[in-house]
Amino acid sequence: MDPIGSINIDTDSTFVLALEAQRRGHRLFHYLPTRLTFREGRVVARANPLTVRRNPGDHATLDDEIEIDLRDMDVVLMRQDPPFDLAYIAATHLLELVHPKPLVVNNPAGVRNAPEKLLITRFPELIPPTLITADRQQIHEFRRAHEDIVVKPLFGNGGAGVFHVKPDDDNLNALLEMFAARNGEPLMVQRYLPAVRDGDKRIILVDGVPAGAVNRVPAAGEARANLHVGGRAEKSVLTPKDREICAAIGPVLRDRGLIFAGIDVIGDSLTEINVTSPTGLQEINRLDGVCLESWLWKAIEAKL
Repeated sequence: MDPIGSINIDTDSTFVLALEAQRRGHRLFHYLPTRLTFREGRVVARANPLTVRRNPGDHATLDDEIEIDLRDMDVVLMRQDPPFDLAYIAATHLLELVHPKPLVVNNPAGVRNAPEKLLITRFPELIPPTLITADRQQIHEFRRAHEDIVVKPLFGNGGAGVFHVKPDDDNLNALLEMFAARNGEPLMVQRYLPAVRDGDKRIILVDGVPAGAVNRVPAAGEARANLHVGGRAEKSVLTPKDREICAAIGPVLRDRGLIFAGIDVIGDSLTEINVTSPTGLQEINRLDGVCLESWLWKAIEAKL
């Protein structure tokens, strides 16, 4: 994962996964993605034995660094935050060399082949009108057809770089120039869903089965519902349409070894499938009085 010292222990899903693993008697080791190495046929990491506790300002103890051979582990949790860049892809290749012993969660090949905004294209009947392209003419034609659109980077996360372009907004060309200058990658463009004002629902799936949901409501004047940009978490239940979406994608997630996934649903439309570093466990736990990390660890242990 990324540095554990800087996490928010009230919202971070990796933190409660670590707490639950410790409660179940597992020993924990922590390492940064940059400490992962392939050497002479072995995949090793410079890691620190880790203990965690829900104590603000003193939530983690990292003991002296040691080198571990990942094949000596039972489970490796890949909880590195995006961006989904070449460094991230390299990490999936290295972890694929050891999976499935140890069990890597999520399956690194499954993660590499399922960028959050691309995997939804396998379910065209579930998603809003969607365009993926770097072709400026295609984007303008899409806007003429749908008028009110959302433009976002294909490999971004957490709502970063997401823009709501209204029909009377004359900044689209400048926006496309900015994205092109930054990396030239294709963009995802979708028809704006007004239902987002009522919330963007995050549904957690464990081994393909829906385990809980939280509704994230955008702040006033904000088009994004992500909690860390000011969205408000509200209690939510699964609708028949939510269950239909989960039933359609659940088997695909399970077959790809994507044990821990978070999907985003606005109204009746699937907008993203998050498999790199899904979040939302703590919000659902508080609102529903559950312990999703326990459910997740049961699923992981059942596969060992």
